[in-house]
Amino acid sequence: MNNEKKVDQPTSQSLRDHARELRQNKTKSEGLLWSLLRAEQVSGLKFRQQYPIDPFIVDFACFAEKLVVEIDGGYHDETYEEDRARQRLLETHGWTVIRFSTEGVEKDPEAVARAIASSLNVPYEFKPRSGRGQRPKTKPR
Repeated sequence: MNNEKKVDQPTSQSLRDHARELRQNKTKSEGLLWSLLRAEQVSGLKFRQQYPIDPFIVDFACFAEKLVVEIDGGYHDETYEEDRARQRLLETHGWTVIRFSTEGVEKDPEAVARAIASSLNVPYEFKPRSGRGQRPKTKPR
Protein backbone atom coordinates (compact mmCIF):
# COMPACT_ATOMS: atom_id res chain seq x y z
CA MET A 1 0.00 0.00 0.00
CA ASN A 2 1.36 3.42 -0.96
CA ASN A 3 1.31 5.82 2.01
CA GLU A 4 2.93 8.70 0.14
CA LYS A 5 0.92 11.91 0.31
CA LYS A 6 -0.18 13.26 -3.03
CA VAL A 7 0.51 16.86 -3.97
CA ASP A 8 -1.43 18.82 -6.62
CA GLN A 9 -4.50 16.59 -6.25
CA PRO A 10 -7.97 18.13 -6.00
CA THR A 11 -8.41 19.46 -2.49
CA SER A 12 -11.13 18.54 -0.05
CA GLN A 13 -13.84 21.02 0.84
CA SER A 14 -12.62 21.14 4.45
CA LEU A 15 -9.09 22.06 3.31
CA ARG A 16 -10.47 24.83 1.07
CA ASP A 17 -12.65 26.08 3.93
CA HIS A 18 -9.66 26.14 6.28
CA ALA A 19 -7.61 28.04 3.69
CA ARG A 20 -10.40 30.61 3.38
CA GLU A 21 -10.44 30.99 7.16
CA LEU A 22 -6.66 31.53 7.20
CA ARG A 23 -6.97 34.21 4.49
CA GLN A 24 -9.59 36.02 6.55
CA ASN A 25 -7.42 35.87 9.69
CA LYS A 26 -3.96 36.50 8.26
CA THR A 27 -1.04 37.54 10.43
CA LYS A 28 0.50 41.00 10.25
CA SER A 29 3.47 39.69 8.25
CA GLU A 30 1.21 37.79 5.82
CA GLY A 31 -0.88 40.93 5.31
CA LEU A 32 2.18 43.08 4.64
CA LEU A 33 3.63 40.67 2.10
CA TRP A 34 0.24 40.03 0.47
CA SER A 35 -0.23 43.78 -0.01
CA LEU A 36 2.82 43.64 -2.32
CA LEU A 37 2.29 40.25 -3.99
CA ARG A 38 -1.40 40.55 -4.81
CA ALA A 39 -2.69 41.59 -8.24
CA GLU A 40 0.58 40.77 -10.05
CA GLN A 41 2.24 43.89 -8.60
CA VAL A 42 5.68 42.26 -8.23
CA SER A 43 7.32 41.60 -11.58
CA GLY A 44 3.96 40.57 -13.06
CA LEU A 45 3.93 37.36 -10.99
CA LYS A 46 0.54 36.01 -9.97
CA PHE A 47 0.41 34.74 -6.40
CA ARG A 48 -2.34 33.13 -4.37
CA GLN A 49 -2.43 33.46 -0.60
CA GLN A 50 -3.13 30.68 1.92
CA TYR A 51 -3.58 28.31 -0.96
CA PRO A 52 -4.30 24.59 -0.62
CA ILE A 53 -1.81 22.33 -2.35
CA ASP A 54 -3.19 19.06 -1.09
CA PRO A 55 -2.58 17.98 1.60
CA PHE A 56 -1.12 21.33 2.71
CA ILE A 57 -2.01 25.00 2.82
CA VAL A 58 0.92 27.19 1.79
CA ASP A 59 1.28 30.87 2.69
CA PHE A 60 1.75 32.01 -0.93
CA ALA A 61 1.97 30.14 -4.23
CA CYS A 62 2.98 31.24 -7.72
CA PHE A 63 1.77 28.47 -10.02
CA ALA A 64 3.46 29.74 -13.18
CA GLU A 65 6.84 29.40 -11.48
CA LYS A 66 5.92 26.52 -9.10
CA LEU A 67 7.12 28.67 -6.22
CA VAL A 68 5.90 28.49 -2.63
CA VAL A 69 6.71 31.34 -0.25
CA GLU A 70 6.47 30.59 3.47
CA ILE A 71 6.71 33.02 6.37
CA ASP A 72 8.24 31.41 9.44
CA GLY A 73 7.75 32.65 12.97
CA GLY A 74 5.41 32.17 15.84
CA TYR A 75 4.00 28.66 15.63
CA HIS A 76 6.45 27.71 12.85
CA ASP A 77 9.21 27.77 15.44
CA GLU A 78 7.49 24.85 17.17
CA THR A 79 6.88 22.89 13.96
CA TYR A 80 10.33 23.12 12.37
CA GLU A 81 10.66 19.40 11.55
CA GLU A 82 7.10 19.23 10.19
CA ASP A 83 7.75 22.29 8.01
CA ARG A 84 10.93 20.74 6.61
CA ALA A 85 9.19 17.46 5.84
CA ARG A 86 6.39 19.37 4.11
CA GLN A 87 8.98 21.34 2.13
CA ARG A 88 10.75 18.17 1.00
CA LEU A 89 7.46 16.69 -0.19
CA LEU A 90 6.54 19.83 -2.13
CA GLU A 91 10.02 19.87 -3.69
CA THR A 92 9.69 16.25 -4.84
CA HIS A 93 6.63 17.42 -6.79
CA GLY A 94 8.50 20.21 -8.55
CA TRP A 95 7.79 23.13 -6.22
CA THR A 96 10.54 25.44 -5.02
CA VAL A 97 10.01 26.58 -1.44
CA ILE A 98 11.58 29.74 -0.06
CA ARG A 99 11.22 30.91 3.52
CA PHE A 100 11.34 34.28 5.23
CA SER A 101 11.12 35.16 8.89
CA THR A 102 8.18 37.06 10.30
CA GLU A 103 10.62 39.67 11.58
CA GLY A 104 12.21 40.09 8.14
CA VAL A 105 8.85 40.58 6.46
CA GLU A 106 7.66 43.06 9.07
CA LYS A 107 10.94 45.01 8.99
CA ASP A 108 11.18 45.32 5.19
CA PRO A 109 8.47 43.63 3.11
CA GLU A 110 9.81 45.17 -0.10
CA ALA A 111 13.20 43.53 0.48
CA VAL A 112 11.37 40.21 0.73
CA ALA A 113 9.51 40.94 -2.52
CA ARG A 114 12.84 41.75 -4.18
CA ALA A 115 14.31 38.48 -2.87
CA ILE A 116 11.35 36.55 -4.29
CA ALA A 117 11.89 38.08 -7.74
CA SER A 118 15.62 37.43 -7.46
CA SER A 119 15.03 33.77 -6.56
CA LEU A 120 13.20 33.42 -9.88
CA ASN A 121 15.88 35.32 -11.79
CA VAL A 122 13.40 37.96 -12.88
CA PRO A 123 14.03 41.70 -12.61
CA TYR A 124 12.22 43.30 -9.70
CA GLU A 125 9.50 45.64 -10.80
CA PHE A 126 6.67 46.93 -8.64
CA LYS A 127 3.49 48.13 -10.32
CA PRO A 128 0.94 49.29 -7.75
CA ARG A 129 -2.55 48.08 -8.42
CA SER A 130 -5.19 50.63 -9.16
CA GLY A 131 -7.25 51.36 -6.06
CA ARG A 132 -10.62 49.75 -5.59
CA GLY A 133 -13.53 52.08 -5.87
CA GLN A 134 -11.46 54.90 -7.27
CA ARG A 135 -12.99 56.76 -10.12
CA PRO A 136 -10.97 56.85 -13.30
CA LYS A 137 -9.16 60.13 -13.81
CA THR A 138 -11.03 62.37 -16.16
CA LYS A 139 -10.04 65.54 -17.91
CA PRO A 140 -11.19 68.74 -16.22
CA ARG A 141 -14.13 70.43 -17.93
